Amino acid sequence: MSGSDQLRQLLSKKIPKSAVNYAVELWEKEPFSFKATASRKTKLGDFRYRRDRKIQTITINADLNPYQFLLTYIHEIAHLHAFVRFGITIAPHGPEWKSTFQQLLIPLLSTDFFPIDILIPLRKHMKNPKASSARDLFLMKEMSKYDEKSINSQIIFLSDVKPGNRFLLSGREFEKGETRRTRVLCQEVNSGKKYLIAQLAKVKPISD
Repeated sequence: MSGSDQLRQLLSKKIPKSAVNYAVELWEKEPFSFKATASRKTKLGDFRYRRDRKIQTITINADLNPYQFLLTYIHEIAHLHAFVRFGITIAPHGPEWKSTFQQLLIPLLSTDFFPIDILIPLRKHMKNPKASSARDLFLMKEMSKYDEKSINSQIIFLSDVKPGNRFLLSGREFEKGETRRTRVLCQEVNSGKKYLIAQLAKVKPISD
């Protein structure tokens, strides 16, 4: 089985079927080693250009829903294409990467590939894409609707907890305070210490 056939087989289980041909075509233009990995808390996918390797490696968290997996796949390929085209001295998420990401995703910005509720914030996001789609609250909320249902359906985004209410995060109890841009100042109940926590952190609310 060829490399493209292996990739097609893997991607057909991970992304919308309508996008598989395009995703494989991108690999054929600039081949790379690809792996679906165990979930990582700090990132959805990863690409690092290594001078000593002829074939570069892209990894993506295997537990992402099909639309998040597809977006992350294009995001990481944009890194590869940008480094190949502009050289390895460019900033990882600078203008060269942004323009490359935009060009690669344009063919997919239709309801043939993404449902309309994701497509609306995605189109807005792509006007000036961030280093991670996980920083875009509106987009991630719409994306999360397509996650596999959590065993605990009580898990919600911190942004949906009302100020003053308490919640659990990693087994620790916090009280939500004021929101500062993309993060929320929260106080840990036991220690009294305050922490800035991402609005998109998934937490379990504590009912009164």
